[in-house]
Amino acid sequence: MENFLKNIRNILDTEQELKPETRLDSIEEWDSLSVVSTLAMVNVEYGKIMKMSDFKEAVTFQDLYDIINKK
Repeated sequence: MENFLKNIRNILDTEQELKPETRLDSIEEWDSLSVVSTLAMVNVEYGKIMKMSDFKEAVTFQDLYDIINKK
């Protein structure tokens, strides 16, 4: 999870501390471009192909991480 959050911080280009319980909608930089970049990171780092719709149920970064690991 720590590496995942580090990758997300790089995608968002933010120094803001991200925790598993951080709500996605509380991060100003979290937008559709960030989601696309996250999809690319998941493909490279985890070898998984995902769609934007896979992330629609995610509320927190923990939710996002869990969705990726269940795929």
